[in-house]
Amino acid sequence: MFKSVKSSRIEISQLMLPSNTNFGGKIHGGYILSLMDQIAFSCASKHSQSYCVTASVDKVNFLNPIEVGELVTMKASVNYVGNSSMVVGIRVESENIRTGKKKHCNSSYFTMVAVDESGKTVEVPGLKITNEEELKRFLKAIKRNEANKMRKLEFSEENFSVEDYKESLKSYRVDIEL
Repeated sequence: MFKSVKSSRIEISQLMLPSNTNFGGKIHGGYILSLMDQIAFSCASKHSQSYCVTASVDKVNFLNPIEVGELVTMKASVNYVGNSSMVVGIRVESENIRTGKKKHCNSSYFTMVAVDESGKTVEVPGLKITNEEELKRFLKAIKRNEANKMRKLEFSEENFSVEDYKESLKSYRVDIEL
């Protein structure tokens, strides 16, 4: 069985309140991450029709601060599926509701895993790709996964050698005392 990206796409909007600010008066990044986890869960669960758990979060860059009183909109879609896992891409935008000015605040990728009542992984539907943008997102997810595997391999105990990196680290602000 295959499901389209569109069939599980989700968008939520929420007004940012003073109770969600950090010490600098901006909306707390942890609060935004919590909302992102919720929309990732909803999107993945909608696609898989199963309970889903967060396996990992790949690259969270806060690009612009979010102010109290702004309307935050999060858009989520399944970008990739494995056997039991799904990569959910999330875009976070804020809007000044008085001026209409919008800002891109964050984009991130959550890997979610579908599980049954006993916590065992379950197979998820495949992904039906219907346009070039969806195909690019699918391929980018594959590339991120391959890069993660290569990084793990490079720094595994069997492959890692300090000597391989000493020279290249001389231009960094680090004092290595090994």
